[in-house]
Parts: sequence; structure tokens; C-alpha cells
Amino acid sequence: MSGHSKWATIKRKKGAADAKRGKMFTKLIKEITIAAREGGGDPGGNPRLRLAVDNAKAANMPADNIERAIKKATGELEGVTYHELVYEGYGPAGVALMVEVATDNKNRTVADIRHSFTRYGGSLAETGAVAWMFERKGIISLPEQNKTEEDLMNIVLDAGAEDLQLEDGYFSIQTDLESFEPVRKALIAAALELENASLQWIAKNNISIKGDEAEKVMKLIEAIEDNDDVQNVFTNADIDEETINQTS
Repeated sequence: MSGHSKWATIKRKKGAADAKRGKMFTKLIKEITIAAREGGGDPGGNPRLRLAVDNAKAANMPADNIERAIKKATGELEGVTYHELVYEGYGPAGVALMVEVATDNKNRTVADIRHSFTRYGGSLAETGAVAWMFERKGIISLPEQNKTEEDLMNIVLDAGAEDLQLEDGYFSIQTDLESFEPVRKALIAAALELENASLQWIAKNNISIKGDEAEKVMKLIEAIEDNDDVQNVFTNADIDEETINQTS
């Protein structure tokens, strides 16, 4: 798909291998909490909360966890207030990174993120330094489910999708911001099971990274993602995993 790097595919493989279920649930709960705090606890009248709840259900999060997160956000239960921030930075080989966080302690988080960048050969940058290299897009991923690429194309193009790619048994659909929800609804109406649907920072142009440089970039991204406050990491690095395996 245009604009994508291979990092999403690599992450899916790693996620399946690492089985970081608890960490994934933490991120989903934070998103539910923020969405409910900002737009109210009714998913029917809060599109962001509805999306967060759908993603949590797709990840098999227990209903009790979802309900508790909403109640904490709306004040029915005591909870934590999270702040959403986006950090920008450069990694090895000059690749750009966008880091989305949800934190209850801004000072702690920025210090931890800066430490990760410095430790793995990168640097935290000022706001706006790399954001211009990215566009905000809707990305929806789902397993094949006995659907051909042509079958799915017919569904999503009519709803306004920009692009579609099939890789390793998963479809990835890209939309602009306005078409994101119509495309998501069209897939649900077609009785398709979605793995994830979210707004992401997609690079306008990717940088091909191989061998040692690719390994360094991956180590930096992994270190940042290990931070409990980090929700997502986006990069313009097109990481060639095969060359890493050859050199390691």
C-alpha cells in the first residue's frame, strides 16, 4: 500500500510471537478512558468511544474491563487522568518517528522517551520537525476470511477507500479521514471481522533501511514501544527484515 512501511507487518509477527496481551489491553483501556472522558460514556453518541470499544472487543477484552474503564472516565469510579501527546524524533540513518503517548505524568514520559532515542542512536526533536513528512490516514486491517482482493475492493472502494493491500493473510485498507468511518461501517455491514481500525500517521515517502541500520532502527522502535505510556509508533523507515536476518 502506498505510504506504508513494513513495520506494521513486522509488528504483527512479533506481537503474535511475544503474546503481549496485557500490554495491549493497557493501551486499549487508555484509549477507551480518554474517549469516554472527552465525549461521554455512551458509545452510541461518541464515535471515538465506539471505535475504541470495537477494537477492544476484537482483541477479546472482557466486557467488565471495558465497562470499568468507561465508568472511571465518567467519574462513576475513581480513575486516572491521561494526557495525549505526540513526540517527534529522528532515528539511525535519519529516519523519522512519530510517537503517540497517553500518560498521567508528562515529565516522566518525555524523559523516558528521550532516553530511548539517545540510547539507540536517535534524538528527540521539536514539535513539527518531522510531522510534515506524515499524513493522517485511516487504516483498517482484517484477516482474509475467504474473501478475495477483488471481493473486498468492491466493498471498500464504493465506501471511499483509497487503497487496499493483501500481505501475509491480512488485508490493509487505507482511507482519508472523512471516509474512515463509512469504510469501517461497510466492512461491518458485510459481516467481516476487523482486526483493528484506527487513525495513524502514514509517511508520505519511505526510506529503505537494510542490514545493520535496519536492526538499529528496529531496536529503537522496540525500546520506545516497551514504554507503558506509548500507544503507537509510526516511522518512514521501510525496514527490510530479510537483510537483518542475514547479518545477525
